[in-house]
Amino acid sequence: MNIYLLQIINGVGIGMLYFLLAVGLSIVFGLLRFVNFAHGAFYLLGAYFCYQFTRWGLSFWWTLLVSPLAVGAVGWLTEKLMLRHVYDKAHEFHIVVTVGLALVVQELVILQWGPLGNNVAVPDLLQGVVMWGSFIYPKYRLFVIAFTAVLAVLLWFVLEGTRLGSAVRAGSESTEMVSLLGINVFRIFSLVFALGAATAALAGVLAAPIRGVEPFMGIEALGVAFVIVVVGGMGSFSGALLGGLLIGVVQSVMSTLWPEGARLMIYIAMATVLLLRPHGLLGRKE
Repeated sequence: MNIYLLQIINGVGIGMLYFLLAVGLSIVFGLLRFVNFAHGAFYLLGAYFCYQFTRWGLSFWWTLLVSPLAVGAVGWLTEKLMLRHVYDKAHEFHIVVTVGLALVVQELVILQWGPLGNNVAVPDLLQGVVMWGSFIYPKYRLFVIAFTAVLAVLLWFVLEGTRLGSAVRAGSESTEMVSLLGINVFRIFSLVFALGAATAALAGVLAAPIRGVEPFMGIEALGVAFVIVVVGGMGSFSGALLGGLLIGVVQSVMSTLWPEGARLMIYIAMATVLLLRPHGLLGRKE
């Protein structure tokens, strides 16, 4: 099979994980205008919850459900007890609070699980490869592509076809208007923040069998998430999807053409998009 075609498929799989990681960050910023530098910490918690639950004997399939729900609950409590009180502050204050929160989570992970990385086994059902003519590809990575594609459709339906989605889209235009319609804005804020935390955690769970878990993976994930949000456009669901796929394919293909510069190329891709479209590929001009 052509190596570049294989890398493009790899890039799609990585890009879908990046989409899950970034979509919550994008939606939270679009609705709350809140700069959340703790978003990578939810990805980190999702990965480590997956590791811990599987060590306790819970199957990967239950972990895929339980870990995002647990991290979503953590996100809901964090928004309700802490972050809600700083929404009206300057963005610099948002950065200080959320960076501090991310560092606290990282240190707690190190205290609980140690500073070294650990592996998470691929579930038995998805071990091995798929062979179709000259096409040979790991089953687990194909599952990640299919599973995240289904999730993308479900998230799109939630945002476009439900009352919650209507409130989120209206709130991204004007939270005052939503309040005047009698909708509890703070409840919407909490639900959206919890959804963003849960999707980041789900990305961590799916990534754990591929790359393992280690305490500093949240920092790397946060950088990639911000790149995708900027490339796709702030607050845009479709932009997060398109940006995640673009960055995933660029990184994967460049790992073959120029392995040392694969990480650098995602930032060059971001700079190129910003030069051509300063508001991102699908972002709105404020």
